[in-house]
Amino acid sequence: MNTESKVRVGFVGVGSMGQCAHLKNYVAIPSCEVVAIAEMRTELGKRVAERYGVKKVYPNHAEMLANEELDAVVASQPFNRHGKLLPDLYAAGIPVFTEKPLAGSVEVGERLVAALRSSRSWHMVGYHKRSDPASMWVKAEIDRLKETGELGSLKYVRITMPPGDWVARGFIDLITTDEPYPQVETDPPASDMDEQTFAEYTAFVNYYIHQVNLLRYFLGAPYRVTYADPSGIVLAAQSTEGVPAVIEMSPYQTTIDWQESALICFEKGWIKLDLPAPMAINRPGRVSVYRDPGGGKTPELVEPQLPWIHAMYQQAANFIAAVQGKMKPMCEAEEALEDLRVAREYIRLWKNK
Repeated sequence: MNTESKVRVGFVGVGSMGQCAHLKNYVAIPSCEVVAIAEMRTELGKRVAERYGVKKVYPNHAEMLANEELDAVVASQPFNRHGKLLPDLYAAGIPVFTEKPLAGSVEVGERLVAALRSSRSWHMVGYHKRSDPASMWVKAEIDRLKETGELGSLKYVRITMPPGDWVARGFIDLITTDEPYPQVETDPPASDMDEQTFAEYTAFVNYYIHQVNLLRYFLGAPYRVTYADPSGIVLAAQSTEGVPAVIEMSPYQTTIDWQESALICFEKGWIKLDLPAPMAINRPGRVSVYRDPGGGKTPELVEPQLPWIHAMYQQAANFIAAVQGKMKPMCEAEEALEDLRVAREYIRLWKNK
């Protein structure tokens, strides 16, 4: 497509995340035009379209795809119905964006990747933490330090995410109606887990798949789970390059704060990343870099100033740029499938099932 023309986007679903995490950001991007909404709750679709200046509203995705010339689709839907919905979107032959995770099980994820490979589409999965300006800065600095070797080799990565207030008043402008939630067909449970184990897998995937994905982003390499402690707090891993890593899931909790962090350690220094609540707006993460190269040089602590852009907006901008061919998608479906496999191995080690 012409990289200077506006990207014509259709939305499939404008519920809470569809509106407040995605639509409100896409309509603010100068190079994007949201031209249509598909929403089964007709009154909700109408009200949201009026609020955000979207001209067309359809009762389902099939009608929208049949009647609109779109460059991309954003589908904010429960992940346990991705297997039913996404093949239709892939068949349209245009880029697709969804929330994380790719699917509710490895089996469904594998079917989706197979369908995607036989289409002309590509699929960016919404791991918004990768798109936080702070995370993007950290990733670039990790890659630079690996190349220069000025702080030695990468030694360790730790990600900590205690439960807290992830909403941060991010739904304050949510439009709602009294319409019942539509009855939709969902994907089957995983065939290799009993009901209780699958429920635990689903809970882990829903809440911690972001950290599973972010760990690979910072390691810059695939990894395998090596240990799951019985309390369910610690996931230990090792990358294919031999770097150990840990995800601390619930070492404590907060009530009116969000205290997610990542620590990336080199031989002669470290990078610390503090991420804001997922729905906080106009607030990037914070970065600290400690360098102690030795050789008589004075150690230094640097805290770069980052733009007042939040991760959800930057994620939308990154997707539009990828549709225009200006950058690669931040995380495609094939990699997101690996997150489901990592989660499955963690549950296997944790529950011995």
